Amino acid sequence: MKILVVGSGGREHALCWAISASPLCGTLWCAPGNAGIRDVASCVDIKADDVDGLVAFATSNAVDLVVVGPEQPLVLGLVDRLTAAGIKAFGPSQAAAALEGSKGFMKDICAKYGVPTAAYRRFTDAAAAKAYATEQGAPIVVKADGLAAGKGVVIAMTLEEAHAAIDDAMLHGRFGSAGAEVVVEEFMDGEEASFFALCDGTHALPLVGAQDHKRVFDNDQGPNTGGMGAYSPAPVLTPELQDRVMREIVEPTVKGMAAEGKPFTGVLFAGLMIVASPEGPKPRLIEFNARFGDPECQVLMRRLKSDIVPLLLATCDGQLDHVDVRWYDDPALCVVMAAQGYPGDYVKNTAIGGLEEAGKVDGVTVFHAGTKADGDRVLANGGRVLGVTAMGKTVAEAQALAYQAVDRIRWPEGFCRRDIGWRALEREKAEREKA
Repeated sequence: MKILVVGSGGREHALCWAISASPLCGTLWCAPGNAGIRDVASCVDIKADDVDGLVAFATSNAVDLVVVGPEQPLVLGLVDRLTAAGIKAFGPSQAAAALEGSKGFMKDICAKYGVPTAAYRRFTDAAAAKAYATEQGAPIVVKADGLAAGKGVVIAMTLEEAHAAIDDAMLHGRFGSAGAEVVVEEFMDGEEASFFALCDGTHALPLVGAQDHKRVFDNDQGPNTGGMGAYSPAPVLTPELQDRVMREIVEPTVKGMAAEGKPFTGVLFAGLMIVASPEGPKPRLIEFNARFGDPECQVLMRRLKSDIVPLLLATCDGQLDHVDVRWYDDPALCVVMAAQGYPGDYVKNTAIGGLEEAGKVDGVTVFHAGTKADGDRVLANGGRVLGVTAMGKTVAEAQALAYQAVDRIRWPEGFCRRDIGWRALEREKAEREKA
């Protein structure tokens, strides 16, 4: 098969890495790709949001399958355009991608189809939004309705912070048109986790859970980021809780979207809060994403035992009830290396050495995110630059291997958190002490 992956981050490197291992894959392209992706695919200089360019390339090269990595081209309708051109595409239609593209739409779907999530209201008027926030009290959450590159959510611990977040989005235009409407919602307290399921418009096939680390510094300090590391499985998501997530969150959403005439195909990423209750922990939905997470995709692809290509095809063809998916039991852990200054202004075009030595650590794969090639050199070209990913018999072993590889990378202008996986390590320690 001729396959095109769209995107340039760590998620897309992990997808290309998994797809390239499939016996079904003949030719593999990635647009625009990065310096690491060129080892497993041919990089094509077309931006991920250049819908016309991507459709023209896929048509002229008789591409059999397009796998869309990031959310922007989904929301722009890339899958619709490819489908109209007779090209199979993995990902939701523009209408279904509104589950990620509009937080208000997502909350309305949850309310209509009984998906457990935080209480909320939608606003296009800043004064009304502030009045509602004041009435509810802090802590409270303010979200820009549209895509804001992961920066549109403010967890306001005071009313002053809530009002400032509303002003930033609606009056000061911080997120452009994405902030013209805001969602103000109840603050949920608990432990966050991510869960993924493939959806073919009718059926949903559960994948696995993961846990991301959003804050930039150790001990969950500092501003939120796109994700500084992840691991899978997430011990907080017990088999019982995963069944509940499918039953109470994923399946009602798939049925609801079909009933709305917007069937969801692709991967549904449920961002969850596991909250305490008298009956025990229960999952509540924070938000949906319409694509694989980054860096969660890196740990999922490392643990995936099945050939990914038949899974992608079954998703596109409405055949998910005819396939199963197998996983390695061993945990995988990813440490993100970012450029100094991230998530604010960061340094660019700095040289990275030691990548080959890092990749020689047993069980380690170094996925590239924000990199570009400069002859034989690899340069940092983004905020999150590398995803050093390892598998081990335990989370502790996977963590040790990942940091061993990190320490072989020569990049003074980069940094990483040193505590990725800390919640799982605490659980492993408690289990050992119990034994």
